Amino acid sequence: MATEGGGKEMNEIKTQFTTREGLYKLLPHSEYSRPNRVPFNSQGSNPVRVSFVNLNDQSGNGDRLCFNVGRELYFYIYKGVRKAADLSKPIDKRIYKGTQPTCHDFSHLTATAESVSLLVGFSAGQVQLIDPIKKETSKLFNEEKMEEWLLKIHT
Repeated sequence: MATEGGGKEMNEIKTQFTTREGLYKLLPHSEYSRPNRVPFNSQGSNPVRVSFVNLNDQSGNGDRLCFNVGRELYFYIYKGVRKAADLSKPIDKRIYKGTQPTCHDFSHLTATAESVSLLVGFSAGQVQLIDPIKKETSKLFNEEKMEEWLLKIHT
């Protein structure tokens, strides 16, 4: 069906349009459902770290993925590069208020389908041992945030 002046179809599906309030854009599911974005900070960037572990379960989906974005830590089933993970349904999600995760790694030696140990290091010096499958927090190391003794050993 043509309009009077332009000859364009009225049934055309728009992927973006502009109003007084701003630009509206149709986003793919993977972009729309991704975790909250951390605002850009020109003073320093918030690095994203990624850790993988294979749990050798019978279902064939034994790979797990952990990543941090700012103060948030996410844990997902990893299905490979060809299948997108449903980012709106993490296995475990943690948001930290006083400090932020700077590094993390799985214990590959003790990982099973029922339990996996994940060590998380924080910007204030603490180290936490968690199990994202059981959703448990086991231990918090260096709760006093002592950094001086680390410097004295190495100097």
